[in-house]
Amino acid sequence: MKQIPSFNSYIETSIVKNWDQDALTDYRGTTLQYKDVARKIEKLHILFENGGVSKGDKIALCGRNSANWAVAFLATLTYGAVAVPVLHEFNAEQIHNIVNHSEAKLLFVGDVVATCIDCDQMPHLEGIINVPDYSLHLSRSEQLTYAREHLNAMFGSKFPKYFRKEHVCYYKDSAEELALINYTSGTTGFSKGVMLPYRALWGNLDFCMAMLGDHVPSGSNMLSILPMAHMYGMAIEFIFGFCQGCHLFFLTRLPSPAIIAEAFAEVRPAIIISVPLVIEKIIRKKVFPKIQNNAVRLLMQMPVVSKKVKRKICEEVYKAFGGLAYEVIVGGAALNQEVESFLKTIEFPITVGYGTTECAPLITFSDYHDFVPGSCGTPVTHMEVKISGAKQSGDLGEIVTRGLNVMQGYYKNEEATREAIDEEGWYHTGDLGVMSEDGHVFIKGRKKNMLLGANGQNIYPEEIEDKLNSMAMVSESLIVQRDNRLVALVHPDYDGAGEMAFTNQDLQEVMENNRQELNAGLPAYSKISAIEIHVEEFAKTPKKSIKRYLYK
Repeated sequence: MKQIPSFNSYIETSIVKNWDQDALTDYRGTTLQYKDVARKIEKLHILFENGGVSKGDKIALCGRNSANWAVAFLATLTYGAVAVPVLHEFNAEQIHNIVNHSEAKLLFVGDVVATCIDCDQMPHLEGIINVPDYSLHLSRSEQLTYAREHLNAMFGSKFPKYFRKEHVCYYKDSAEELALINYTSGTTGFSKGVMLPYRALWGNLDFCMAMLGDHVPSGSNMLSILPMAHMYGMAIEFIFGFCQGCHLFFLTRLPSPAIIAEAFAEVRPAIIISVPLVIEKIIRKKVFPKIQNNAVRLLMQMPVVSKKVKRKICEEVYKAFGGLAYEVIVGGAALNQEVESFLKTIEFPITVGYGTTECAPLITFSDYHDFVPGSCGTPVTHMEVKISGAKQSGDLGEIVTRGLNVMQGYYKNEEATREAIDEEGWYHTGDLGVMSEDGHVFIKGRKKNMLLGANGQNIYPEEIEDKLNSMAMVSESLIVQRDNRLVALVHPDYDGAGEMAFTNQDLQEVMENNRQELNAGLPAYSKISAIEIHVEEFAKTPKKSIKRYLYK
């Protein structure tokens, strides 16, 4: 294996290099400069050391994105402890299970999480620390209590004059050492603990710095809208942004598309990392209504003026995302084809990446200049990708990958590890796809989601859903199979229906028209027999993919 530098050295270098620059801001709240982050990290190191935390101990973190959450995470890694980020959307029972299963010694909690957990259900924890002010929510250790009560005095004693750049010196990690355990969002029951070594974090960071570094210089603004406890948000928005010397803004409240659009305009990020749902809603609500009229459509068809019209529309779309972004990177799920096609037509800098928690997360990505519609990029540096069983390019099979980014395995679950990683080191993603001759990967759907038609044909529900989601009054959809019949569950666009004063009967008629139009373009074995209206939004994972198992 190639020589891999200490991952923590990148955090150390960025702090020292960007000492007087803004680092972390709670959106419309307080800002920490890089030197403030260093000071807080140092205090937490003193708390850990004097509170009985050893190198290699697990420290869990559960709360909404915030500057103090980010500091606690950085402090954990740079101390040599193992971070266990826990999604704040998990319910109390899931949080208790993860804390207990990971054998965490300490737990950092956000203010909302603090009110819902039951300390008695996590008997092995030595302490629970409040993220907003690092006060003790619970202490079962005299050592920890004493350290917290005397923390300022201990800090003053260690740095009697003042804390300076030269005092920043962090734990030197090795490539195969365990950095964090990330529990998957788990759409099929109890989530698994993905063991990610430092090499996996470095592999992702090294690629991002090489691919995006020139376009996102030190001092650039970045808006963190994905949960940092999820590897996509953690690696690309947070770790890359911080090590690059960026100024990160955290949306500390529930990030609705309206709030995100407002924040884009205010923060004007240098790059945008998002899930498709956010991009699609902004395009559909803020852009399409302005351009989907007869006059614009007519102009778009005139060769002489269409280029100018497209440029003007692109400027409008660009404005909706703050106006400064080098590109918009979408991941976590496929981008709706209608939205993707529109953005490519106006030459908007959009691109789609692909990854999994087990690869920390990157597997494939291409810059927007090399983006091929419908694909999710080419294999990233440090990773090999192939289609299992494919004899030639274009053959369908399971996407498998190996390289620096791949996990060590699932924590305390050797059986699941053996199922996921074969003897040659290939990680089996469970995703079906094809690869073009030039290496672009096209995902067709999840292996476990594939449905079998009455005559044995393979049906990929995601492909049908993508078409349906572009139809009138459809907000989101899910294809299920009942007695060899395909049924579409649709959550309608109730906002649009309200504006049109549509009744339930009107919506039913719209959906029947949608069904007939959809079926006209589908092969006989994948035609939809009925559309059922689903009044509530579908339950989703933190990366905003529908929890399919709930609707089977």
